[in-house]
Amino acid sequence: MSRLLSILITIMFAVALVTLGRWYIYISNTTSPYDEVGIELNSRMPYPLRKYGCGKLQATFMNALPPYGCGDDQGRWI
Repeated sequence: MSRLLSILITIMFAVALVTLGRWYIYISNTTSPYDEVGIELNSRMPYPLRKYGCGKLQATFMNALPPYGCGDDQGRWI
């Protein structure tokens, strides 16, 4: 039972690490703020992380429309 629990914890840690890594690659990119996977990950992050991600994207792409999760109803960055 102990071995199964350690395997499950390792798998959960690996999934979290890959997810956060992919999210960070998205928010620190310099090509486009409209990557589908990145948008989805960012929009599902807790508010403080999403706000941080949107801030980094806005600094890089000031003149672009905000992607889903980074804009308000008026189409402005949050």
